[in-house]
Amino acid sequence: MFLMTEKNIAIMTFTLFPIRLLIAAFMMLLAWPFAFLASVGCSETTVEPQCLWRRLVDIILKIIMRVMWFAGGFHWMTVKGRRALPAEAPILTLAPHSSYFDAIPVTMTMASIVMKAESKDIPLWGTLIKYIRPVFVSRSDQDSRKKTVEEIKRRAHSGGEWPQIMIFPEGTCTNRSCLITFKPGAFIPAVPVQPVVIRYPNKLDTITWTFFILYIFLPIYTPSEEEKRNPALFAINVRRVMAKALGVPITDYSFEDCQLAMAEGQLRLPVDTCLLEYAKLVRRLGLKPKNTEKVLQEYGNRARKLEGQKLGLDDFAQFLDVPVSDMLRDMFALFDEHEDNCMDIREYVIALSVVCRPARTLETMKLAFKMFEADEDGAITEMELAVILKTALGVTHLSVSRLFTAIDKEDTGKITFDKFRSFLEQHPDFAEDYLYTENTGLHSGPCHRHQIKPSLSIPNLQGTATTKTANGICPDFSPNDHGTIAGLLKKDN
Repeated sequence: MFLMTEKNIAIMTFTLFPIRLLIAAFMMLLAWPFAFLASVGCSETTVEPQCLWRRLVDIILKIIMRVMWFAGGFHWMTVKGRRALPAEAPILTLAPHSSYFDAIPVTMTMASIVMKAESKDIPLWGTLIKYIRPVFVSRSDQDSRKKTVEEIKRRAHSGGEWPQIMIFPEGTCTNRSCLITFKPGAFIPAVPVQPVVIRYPNKLDTITWTFFILYIFLPIYTPSEEEKRNPALFAINVRRVMAKALGVPITDYSFEDCQLAMAEGQLRLPVDTCLLEYAKLVRRLGLKPKNTEKVLQEYGNRARKLEGQKLGLDDFAQFLDVPVSDMLRDMFALFDEHEDNCMDIREYVIALSVVCRPARTLETMKLAFKMFEADEDGAITEMELAVILKTALGVTHLSVSRLFTAIDKEDTGKITFDKFRSFLEQHPDFAEDYLYTENTGLHSGPCHRHQIKPSLSIPNLQGTATTKTANGICPDFSPNDHGTIAGLLKKDN
């Protein structure tokens, strides 16, 4: 049967697929003149009353889009629930976001979305995009994020004059096995939102020839006064409603966690890294610097002057210029190596460098060498290299004997950053060749990208409890937590 399927797919690729592709392309071309005529003279800052002509164009474009998706293989589209009016719920929140095909609800409702400003300049596609009056985000504008939030708020408070805005609050594609942390952008306006859940009820999770999509408009969610003041709480509660409707768990992993776990640096984080827990605390405490390079260099210089001197909780708070709090105590506990209420601030700086710039391994190592190296020769020992690398990987134990011996060819017992950098240039896969082979059980995340299971455990929303371990930077994750983040994020986002 499998061979027959392979044969059928091969035949359809040269027969049915070209026909479907031509029909879909023709529908796109057919939609363009309608979208162009309806967009002529429209302002990006003001909205005109929806005249009979635009309503007619809406209907025509929806029909064209439906034919296009049918040609693409989506033969069945089921919509459940009642879509709220813009005046009732200015914002629609969609989840889970797993595929480019999640754009189907957008094309079938003609709701506005948030898109890159560069998209409007794409031939043909740009005209169709401008028709739905999106909120454009400019990557070249440093204040773009702030302006985007303000524009969403302006439209949301227009009393229904603007089209509804569809937002995917997860901010990235996942494999639909759970809902990750929602970004607060859709909830900052503090207006009622309508959750919309997306399902692909195929028995086989495939997107080859035949599709079936189901999207459900849930009841309008009106925020309480507390939720209006706290967008994060608003987002959490809406996510719970959507997860219950989908019958899937929720997880505290966020878009930033996915980026960290999947970063393409020379030091790939292992599946059981504890830096994800550290990164969550950094975000909650507001410790992620805006000017990353400047702050890391400043921290590095201050840490070097301490020459390995251990800090207590109060000294740690003073170093970061933040008040002592329960979350700061949790952060401190991650680095309290011997449970003696002391920590090495250099380890905090290394971990922060990895979280802020996960793909720039060499710069993190340069910063670490600067903090650990001896004044007389600018070198570090094997034990210091072990501390640096296990902190950068977020693991409990790490043997670096083979790596250190390979770098220290003169057998001096010390290595400099220049020697380390030269070795990396000759061995770009040094972690795979020297660390993962020497340390059994240590595996890089990308190697286990597809290991996520539907029975994903649900971390406590108040934060995972930590236990003290040998290197002081490893919270107690249950076995079900291991490897989940790598499979959660789809690489082809």
